[in-house]
Amino acid sequence: MDLSSDQIKRILSKYKFHDVAIEELQKIHRIYPGIKPSPGTYTFSDGTQKDLLKLSGNIPVRYEGHSYNFPIQLWLIDSFPFTPPICYLKPTKNMAIREGKHVDAKGRLHLPALHNWDHPKSSVVVLLNEMIAKFEEDPPLCSKPKDSDKDPHELLAYVNKIQINDGGVRNHDQQPHKVSVIGGGDLGMASVMSILAKCKVDKLVVIDIAESSTKGGSTDLDIFSLPKVEVSRDLSASAGSRVVVVTANAWSSEQSYLGLVQTNADLFRRIVPNLARLSPTAVMLVASQPVDIMTHVAWRQSGFPPTRVIGAGCNLDSERLSHVLDIHLNTHKTAWVIGELSNDKVAVMSNMALGSNAQPEIAPGSNITKPLLDRAFEMIKNQGQRSWSVGLSVADITNSVLENTMKTHSVSTLAQVLYDMITSFDVICGKYLVTSGASVFSTFRL
Repeated sequence: MDLSSDQIKRILSKYKFHDVAIEELQKIHRIYPGIKPSPGTYTFSDGTQKDLLKLSGNIPVRYEGHSYNFPIQLWLIDSFPFTPPICYLKPTKNMAIREGKHVDAKGRLHLPALHNWDHPKSSVVVLLNEMIAKFEEDPPLCSKPKDSDKDPHELLAYVNKIQINDGGVRNHDQQPHKVSVIGGGDLGMASVMSILAKCKVDKLVVIDIAESSTKGGSTDLDIFSLPKVEVSRDLSASAGSRVVVVTANAWSSEQSYLGLVQTNADLFRRIVPNLARLSPTAVMLVASQPVDIMTHVAWRQSGFPPTRVIGAGCNLDSERLSHVLDIHLNTHKTAWVIGELSNDKVAVMSNMALGSNAQPEIAPGSNITKPLLDRAFEMIKNQGQRSWSVGLSVADITNSVLENTMKTHSVSTLAQVLYDMITSFDVICGKYLVTSGASVFSTFRL
């Protein structure tokens, strides 16, 4: 972001939190490079005026399968980023404002992110993501009719209609169930088939990216033309997804482990920012290996809050453990596998329901539960992490997000550090993932 002009420097020098404001502006530029700064004079409601920095540009909005650019303008108060910006739509002469819940007749925006502003949790990037999501639910702009006698609201009258499709009746404000799977290898294909079998999707996009070493299976999908499945090699086909599943790997048998991790990280740096830009309100589900590390890379590169970037983690092991304990050993207890997806993972078993204040029993510290868990582990340890099994686990998590089931899963996500310890927290998979932020990625009970 170019902040080098004398006018911009002069205005920024008067901002109370100058250095923090510049850092925040650079973050905005990385995620939304089309949003540009410029100097201006803002007139407040009481008639007073002040020289401020404003951000102007277009944000991408997808509606009914079409893409639109909505022009916006954000005025940054001199206490930014600790004070929310003043936000407006800036329609062109061919556009008309549709007054609604989040926009008034003058185009000023009133969004939850503005009313609940709390830096550093709040940021312009988060605000723009919410803005896009709200606009995709109810577009605040429409084209002016050529016939001035017509009401411009009629041009988007279909927004208020109920949409009828193969899945039944869906209200206009419910986002279509679009899922994108990135990677065409065995795991990608297993995820596709499992999602088709378990989830109610309106569209499933499979993207076989050229950089990935896991390619080939998508060709057969293209040949046999499955309903609701689109095969592509262009990341832009994923735009507007509710869930983006990343299974791509760039592995090579000739590299060391560290070399392989670096290669995969480089691959993620190339694809994840674009995926995040194309689906700014999506939940990103990582299944690439090593899943904990790659989930961390995806979170960093996406710019998403940690609540919307998760890894497949130990969900498969947890489901297997619960099955063994319940069916074979007849315990009827809830069990979870948490920690790093490796030999260091830990089994947790508890009689307590989700939301209870009681602490779960950790196997190594319990003489009662350890023999039982050891026996259960023996029964599942040789099952392995085969692609079809992980694909079923991916579909399980995806379904929880799409259907807002509020089911608990053991996934890789950002753990919160308290009292110099990394501890486990309950996180729920639904339309919005809820968890506590921290500085270390670990797999734990959702």
